[in-house]
Amino acid sequence: MIQSPPLDGITVLDLTRLLPGPVCSQHLADLGANVIKIEDTGLGDYANNAMRALVNRNKRGLRLDLKNEEARQVFYRLAAEADVVIESFRPGTTDRLGIGYQTLRELNPRLVYCSISGFGQQGPNRHLPGHDVNYCAEVGVADQIGGEGDTPGFSNLQLADLMGGALTSAMGILAALFDARRSGQGRCLDIAMTDGVFAHAIMPLASYNQHGRTFAPGQDTLTGGLPCYAVYRTADDRFVAVGALEAKFWALMCQTLGRTDLIELHRSKDPAVNARVRAELTELFRSEPQAHWDALFEGVECCVTPVRKLEEALTSKLLEARGMVVRTHHPHYGEMVQAACPVKMSGFEFSVNRHAPLPGEHTDEVLIEAGYSQSEVSSLRRSGAIA
Repeated sequence: MIQSPPLDGITVLDLTRLLPGPVCSQHLADLGANVIKIEDTGLGDYANNAMRALVNRNKRGLRLDLKNEEARQVFYRLAAEADVVIESFRPGTTDRLGIGYQTLRELNPRLVYCSISGFGQQGPNRHLPGHDVNYCAEVGVADQIGGEGDTPGFSNLQLADLMGGALTSAMGILAALFDARRSGQGRCLDIAMTDGVFAHAIMPLASYNQHGRTFAPGQDTLTGGLPCYAVYRTADDRFVAVGALEAKFWALMCQTLGRTDLIELHRSKDPAVNARVRAELTELFRSEPQAHWDALFEGVECCVTPVRKLEEALTSKLLEARGMVVRTHHPHYGEMVQAACPVKMSGFEFSVNRHAPLPGEHTDEVLIEAGYSQSEVSSLRRSGAIA
């Protein structure tokens, strides 16, 4: 039985731009929250159109000039009834604008106020600018990305932005919302992307605790230091991923490859043995194209999979069965492919109810819902408070 969405009735005012904040609020919107994306009347959210369309669905758009006193009064009116405010300005900016947490909690004690920044609201780097690569670099995560001999630091899945910023913020917001409903008191969340990505550097920390140091990419357990957990090139310059960490999976893989002589060499403590096994598997996988290995291991439960390109994954049976690929038409941005909400739960079925809003697309609608008359909205527009 389909129930109301889990966040139905929750209103979120989203002042963020680019990636971390908009992805966080999109997760909330996908789960049923009423998310209002608020952009300034100038440059606004300067993410490119392709990104805007992917991370702002199921939201409505409003444009406010928060340097304008009339616009601030509009924001106060909205915040007094909202459940969550999310912002990602430089630390101190919202206080200077008159929309900081201490100001808003006077209007709404149950408000959850989430500030997302690179280095946090406190600390020696609080005012420094940065991007994902900088945050990962600063806390020892970029050093762990890549294969042996690679230049560290770059991943096209932005770990600090998405894991450290978006998901950590969503986790904190949901916890604070739960408590606000119980206690009537909101909270101020200080989410630093450096904190979030560092907190998930589990394997490097495990290596440090065990050996007193981390290992370079390509040398640790899960970066290629073991031949049973590695990526191998195929004859057509594609790749196969091997994740046979457990002995039973390794044995089945070796049997499937016709190399039962390698079974007893699983996870050897001798680096020379590991190097020899890796060299033999490298030669073996290089002897046939990826499609050969894909067919050979189909249905074999030993953690061997092809390394697919994204465009191949979009047509895979796996993502189709999970309902993860959503094809939509945006009236301004055109045809597009999106990833569905990854949270599956009973009584809830994800859907795209609204396309990503154009800047200020729902300004009149949101303000009229808040109690403004059409003439008042027109007056606000003439004053430059809204656009």
